[in-house]
Amino acid sequence: MNNQLALSDDILMKIEKPARYIGNEVNAVMKDKSKVNVRFAMCFPDVYEIGMSHLGIQILYDMFNSMEDVWCERLYSPWVDLDAIMRKEQIPLFALESQDPIKDFDFLGITIQYEMCYTNILQILDLAQIPLLAKERGEDCPIVIGGGPCAYNPEPIADFFDIFYIGEGETQYQTLLNLYKECKAMEVGRVEFLRRAARIPGMYVPSFYETTYHEDGTIKAFRPTEKGIPVSITKEIVMDVTNTYYPMKPVVPYIKVTQDRVVLEIQRGCIRGCRFCQAGQLYRPVRERDVDTLKQYAVEMLNKTGHEEISLSSLSSSDYSKLPELIDFLIEECSRKHINISLPSLRIDAFSLDVMSKVQDVKKSSLTFAPEAGSQRLRNVINKGLTEEVISQGSALAFEGGWTRVKLYFMLGLPTETEEDIRGIAELSNKIAATFFDVVPKEKRVNGKVQIVTSTSFFVPKPFTPFQWAAQCTKEEFLDKAYQTKKAITEQLNQKSIKYNWHEADASVLEGVLARGDRRLSQVLLKVYEKGCFYDAWSEYFDNEKWMEAFEECGLSVAFYANRERSVEEILPWDFIDCGVTKEFLIREWQKAQREEISENCKLKCQGCGANRFGGGICTEPRN
Repeated sequence: MNNQLALSDDILMKIEKPARYIGNEVNAVMKDKSKVNVRFAMCFPDVYEIGMSHLGIQILYDMFNSMEDVWCERLYSPWVDLDAIMRKEQIPLFALESQDPIKDFDFLGITIQYEMCYTNILQILDLAQIPLLAKERGEDCPIVIGGGPCAYNPEPIADFFDIFYIGEGETQYQTLLNLYKECKAMEVGRVEFLRRAARIPGMYVPSFYETTYHEDGTIKAFRPTEKGIPVSITKEIVMDVTNTYYPMKPVVPYIKVTQDRVVLEIQRGCIRGCRFCQAGQLYRPVRERDVDTLKQYAVEMLNKTGHEEISLSSLSSSDYSKLPELIDFLIEECSRKHINISLPSLRIDAFSLDVMSKVQDVKKSSLTFAPEAGSQRLRNVINKGLTEEVISQGSALAFEGGWTRVKLYFMLGLPTETEEDIRGIAELSNKIAATFFDVVPKEKRVNGKVQIVTSTSFFVPKPFTPFQWAAQCTKEEFLDKAYQTKKAITEQLNQKSIKYNWHEADASVLEGVLARGDRRLSQVLLKVYEKGCFYDAWSEYFDNEKWMEAFEECGLSVAFYANRERSVEEILPWDFIDCGVTKEFLIREWQKAQREEISENCKLKCQGCGANRFGGGICTEPRN
C-alpha cells in the first residue's frame, strides 16, 4: 500500500530530519483499513528519536497488531520547526503508518514516562485538533487513554484524559477493545462506553470521580460520583513474563535514535528497595524471564532488525539469577557476528568487570557507580546498599583492568541531608581518584591520568515511595547545595581529576510539583501551554518564568505541592490507586529512614511489602 504522505515535499525540505515523519520503516506494520474494526494511535509525547527508543511502546505495538481487527500506528511530538508549520497551515497531526489524521482514530494512547512531558501531551491533542479537555470531546473524537509510570498519579493531567490504564499493558487491552466494539455496535455512545470501561480492572476514568478540599488546600475526600464505579483501582500486572508478548520484529528507524539497538528485557521489578526509587516499588514483585527464551529472542531479533548492538534491560541486571549463562551465550553469539553488547545497570564487582572487559573496548568505555549519597549514614537513610568499601574495591579492580574514566551519580537534597553528607560527595570522588594513583603504577598510566565525572541531580519525592511524604528543597536551597559541592571538590587534593556537573534546579522543583500534584494542576498546565510552553523536558525550551506566572494566575502555590512535609494521615492525590505495595509498608520504611535503618533486599529477607498477594515472582521463591 502506498500512502500519500501527510506532508508535502516542500515542507519536508524545510524541516530538520524529515525521516521522523514519513513512516515506512523496516518492520512497520501496514494493514488494510477496510479490514480493521479498531484503529489505535500509540503516542510517545516527545521527539521521534526518544520515543522510538521506548520498549513499552514496542511491546504494545506488537501486541495490538497481533490482533486481527486492530491496527496500531505510531506518532511522536513534532519537533518545534514542524510544529510551527502545522499550526500555520492547519495540518492535522497524523500517524506514521497510514499518514491519516489522528482525529479519525478510535483511540489515542499516550505513554506518560516523565512529568516534564505533560505540556507535550497538550501539544499532541492540540495539533491533532482534539479538544484538550475530556469533557468537551464529542462522539466523533478518539478515546484518549494514558498509561506508563506517571499514570500512578494521574491527577495533575486528569482533565485531559478519558481513561488511564494503571499497570502493565499486556493484560486488559483485549477486554477494553472488545467492550469498545460492543458499545459501537449498540451505538450506546461515548459516556456509556466510559462508564462500562470504568468497571474493567486497572481502568481509571477520571470523569466519574470528584475531589473535595479542606480550607488549607489538602484533600478532604476523593470518591466515585456513581454507584458501581470502584473506590480504588489495583494495578494490572503480568506474572508470567516469559510467556507474554514481546516484539520479535521491532520497528527499525531510518535515522539514529537514542537507543539504536535490540533490547532484551530480562526481568521486571527490583529486589533492592531504594527509598527514593519509584520504579522499584511500582514494578514489584521481581519476575524473571526464562533464560532459554531470552537466548531465542536475542537471535531472532538480531536477525530481523540488522541492529549491531544488543542491550539488556532491567532495573538491576546483576540481580538476574541466570546472568552468567545469558552473557556467555551472548558473547559467543555476538562475537561471531561482530555485534556489541551493552550492559547497563550492573553492579561493579569482579564478575561484572570480567564480563565488561570481554564485551567492551576498554579504551572507549567509562564505568558508572551510583552511590546516590556522599556518606554511609545517608546511604542507610535511602537504603542504598552500596558501601564505600564496595566502591573502593570496584574502582581498584577497574583501574587495574585498564579503565581510566569513572562516572559517579549522586542526589542532592535527600531527606536528613547535612553539610557533612554534601562534603562526602567531594571526598568520595577524591578517594576514587586517589585509588587510581595507588593501584596503577606510573609506567602503566595511559595518558597519565584518571577522570572522575561527578554528577548530582536534585532529589524529587515521588508517589508510592517511602519518601512520598518528604519535603522537597526550594530552588535556592538546591543551588546552594550544588555550590557547596563544587566548593568542596575544589578543596580536594585530586580536584584536577574531578569534573563536576549538576542539573537545573527549577525544573527539578517543577517535576516534584507535577509528581505529587492534584487535579487543580490541570488548569496550570492549560495556562502554561497557552503561554507557548512545550518541550519542557528540553532545557533550551524550558521557561520557568511562564510556569511561575501560571501558578500565580491560578492562585496555586509551588511551595504547597513541593516544599512541605506531608503527615502520614493526609489523603494523597494517588491514594485511590493500589500499586501492590501497602501504605503501611511505605510508612514503616519512611520511619526506618528517619532512624537511619536499612532494610534487606527481597532475596535475603521478605520485608512484608504486600506484593506477595500477586502469588508469584520472587515472593514465592525460597530465600537465600
